[in-house]
Amino acid sequence: MLSYDVVIIGGGPAGLAAAIAARESGCERVLVIERDDRLGGILNQCIHNGFGLHTFKEELTGPEYAARYEDRAHEVGVEFSLGSMVIDVSSDLVVHAVSQERGVYGVQAGAVVLAMGCRERPRGALAIPGYRPAGIYTAGTAQRLVNMEGQMPGREVVILGSGDIGLIMARRMTLEGAHVACVAELMPYSGGLKRNIVQCLDDYGIPLLLSHTVTRIEGRKRVEAVWIAKVDEQRRPIPGTEVRYACDTLMLSVGLLPENELSREAGVALSPVTRGPLVDESLQTSVPGVFACGNVLHVHDLVDYVSQEADAAGRCAAHYALGKRSPDVQEDGPAEAERVLLLEVESGVRYTVPSTIDPARMDERLTVRFRVDNVYRDRFVSVYVGDERIMHRKKRVLAPGEMEEVVLKRADLLERAHAERIVVKLEED
Repeated sequence: MLSYDVVIIGGGPAGLAAAIAARESGCERVLVIERDDRLGGILNQCIHNGFGLHTFKEELTGPEYAARYEDRAHEVGVEFSLGSMVIDVSSDLVVHAVSQERGVYGVQAGAVVLAMGCRERPRGALAIPGYRPAGIYTAGTAQRLVNMEGQMPGREVVILGSGDIGLIMARRMTLEGAHVACVAELMPYSGGLKRNIVQCLDDYGIPLLLSHTVTRIEGRKRVEAVWIAKVDEQRRPIPGTEVRYACDTLMLSVGLLPENELSREAGVALSPVTRGPLVDESLQTSVPGVFACGNVLHVHDLVDYVSQEADAAGRCAAHYALGKRSPDVQEDGPAEAERVLLLEVESGVRYTVPSTIDPARMDERLTVRFRVDNVYRDRFVSVYVGDERIMHRKKRVLAPGEMEEVVLKRADLLERAHAERIVVKLEED
């Protein structure tokens, strides 16, 4: 059986960044296992620009962004196994995979990084009445058809859901000559970035119908029309508000789910909110030696944040595999006693990543990312350690579609030795 210091499952932006970080942290043998026959993941079909503003300080397309990481991974000596599907990760960190060339094979890992990305929520999760005609696509599937296979899904389009992929596809379909009648969103706010609403809808005169949903699909062989109605505060359609939109295509952009069947089978504890793994300050899951990053952990809005998070996961996985502590922690002097602080959320914050922190093992500075549950204006993002508030920062606007973050300092947590929890919340003053 082959043996590697770190094995990364997934060759998208998270997997590539984690692999590079693991190699640069001293691991001699790092393997990326990817089920596709090429690296880059979802970025290969994202031909629009806007990637890399934080990482490279310039606008890149998705393939360009992925290519930079792929080139770097080859430069530092990362190994790859493409066209391989991982089927199991055992408790002793043996990764079993299958490929056409090798059949079923196993790899012994010193540490494993989960970077499988996410998947789209399908029509079956929506319970929309009607037959199952042709012409219903998830936005990501439609994006692949148009950008990679040169196929047009349809000409008269309605989009349900205002996630970023749906917004981007509204613009893409318009540029390809299709007519996008509207984007309907169940919630009273958009699930996408503000810049995508402006650049993909407003600039092309495509209406965004908030608090609306599709209630019926017409057509047996092919979509002929959809009915869209307003919804009340309980998200139930309001009788008498239905409007018929003739179309041949319905695109669904109704949410992304971390791809965690493999994680669940490996015994990794999952968050009921994000549906991704619960992780500590080193992005280690409940299974020792198994780390997680990127959209398999929680759905990100910017790939730059994915890369930053994956870099941290790769470094921590490398130091686990090499038997070291977190790279920024001083090894000399007396060791700090283990003290795990729970990260809890209140008053508008949905979740945090990570969910626990051991101050003695964290880096000098730790980025904690979170999302809010509604649109808020002129609120303070506050952090409490025990009963003491250590951060109080005003934000003009917070929205569910945009990830937020706070940076915690190790010294602040060590100073408050009697605290048992950290609370992230929104406050009005």
